[in-house]
Amino acid sequence: MRNSDFNPKSRKSTFELLGELPGQVIALVKAELDAAKAEFAGKAKNIGLGIGLFVVAAVFVFFAGMVLVAAAVIALDLVLPLWLAAVIVALALLLLALLLALIGRNRVKVGTSSDPDGVTESIRRDVDALKGVGKYEH
Repeated sequence: MRNSDFNPKSRKSTFELLGELPGQVIALVKAELDAAKAEFAGKAKNIGLGIGLFVVAAVFVFFAGMVLVAAAVIALDLVLPLWLAAVIVALALLLLALLLALIGRNRVKVGTSSDPDGVTESIRRDVDALKGVGKYEH
């Protein structure tokens, strides 16, 4: 601020400044929210594009896998009848799918099992301590 711009009569009182404070805080919060929305929109656009590219890549991997399955059948056809080669490859794929399903089921069981010393029990003990019931350390 330059000295020539200073006018002691244009100064606001403390009460006027305090009166303006809620409006300025609200304006600041709105500006911050708008900035956050703009930033999130840009990031969401990039994330969406990245996910879309991953999906397209997964489709190509799927078809490449099918080509490899066909190649396995053709390779086995060189030493076995075609129908037997196809059955062997199909059984191998089914066994792989079964193995992956069993591993997945076990992981889900581990992830959803209750842990007696886990967070839920800890919260329960804390609530009991606040109520003044049960065993707790002082």
